[in-house]
Amino acid sequence: MKWRGLSTEKDNVRPGVSLAQRLMEIRAGIAQYVRPENQAINERAVAELEASGIADRILPVGAKAPDFTLPDQTGKMLASAELLSHGKLIIDFYRGRWCPFCVTELETYRDMHEEIKASGYSLIAISPQTVKHSAFTADQHKLRFPVLSDAGNKVARQFGLVYHLPAYQEQLFRSVFINLPLTNGDESWELPLPATYVINQDGTILFAQAFADYTQRPAFDVIEGPLR
Repeated sequence: MKWRGLSTEKDNVRPGVSLAQRLMEIRAGIAQYVRPENQAINERAVAELEASGIADRILPVGAKAPDFTLPDQTGKMLASAELLSHGKLIIDFYRGRWCPFCVTELETYRDMHEEIKASGYSLIAISPQTVKHSAFTADQHKLRFPVLSDAGNKVARQFGLVYHLPAYQEQLFRSVFINLPLTNGDESWELPLPATYVINQDGTILFAQAFADYTQRPAFDVIEGPLR
């Protein structure tokens, strides 16, 4: 399987611009336009999360992925076992529609989706957002793959991805109108690490990568190996 990158057939896509480059541009925009004290709060939270070692304790390659059933953006219940009955499964865990790094990654998957399907893989995205907000995400970004709602981060927790925002970062989120209780439907202020998994048909994890730094995502050429 050869992933060529971004398609030229979609709106708002610049041919030849990689996901890594697009993420770098978002970081540059934040450095230019976001107040330094707010940047410092997020940088502190990332540093503490990295120091906790959470990204090193996620469900690893070779482990068995948990079975799960979650609602998609239409409210239809979708089971991982059903998806795996048709082929290998790519899972993208993302934080929410309010995160520019997450939606940029989702749009990259959108533009590669036909190629992924043609290679015999299913693709899903999972966040703690409510079905309503998953529907907003899918509609706004023209996603044609299942966007699943993981209420309470129950599935993400089984993959070892869940963390609680520190109080000082929660205060920042509230001040800039990132309303997690509204988008996620609970008061936990918990999020999953952004993570990518590739699951074999027997449930074995072939690829696993998560980031304590939410501005990072795996390069698609790194993921490509297990997909061949």
